[in-house]
Amino acid sequence: MNEQHTIKLLRECDAGIKMGIVAIDDVIRHVDNKEFHDKLFGYKQEYNRLQNEIQGLLEKHKDEGKSPNPVVRGMAWMKTSLKICLDESDKNIADIMTDGCNMGIKTLNKFLNLFADADDESVSLAKRLVNLGERQVTEMRQFL
Repeated sequence: MNEQHTIKLLRECDAGIKMGIVAIDDVIRHVDNKEFHDKLFGYKQEYNRLQNEIQGLLEKHKDEGKSPNPVVRGMAWMKTSLKICLDESDKNIADIMTDGCNMGIKTLNKFLNLFADADDESVSLAKRLVNLGERQVTEMRQFL
């Protein structure tokens, strides 16, 4: 176990979850379908639970975590806002969310490989986050 790898992996999970929660907040008010709205709300709750676990592990390692890169966050917000402005349909929102989840899954898998010496608890948490994103992508398909 490498403590630096553990902290770095937890930081990336922290930033990714924060990005996911903000993304849901950005789109949920535009969703018309109640089932779709409820699924997004449920995912936000699951992300919040994982974020609490990550915060606990970060505190254990005396680290404050990481916020998403402001440039990346700003560009994502602009892209989402423009896409919704052009098309507020639930299909478009499901497409936006699917793209975001896929980017998060890809990024977290890169970090799992990069920080392979992180402790088992942090690796498990990161994998749970990836699995949550994969489940979300699968469930978003019905709304595309």
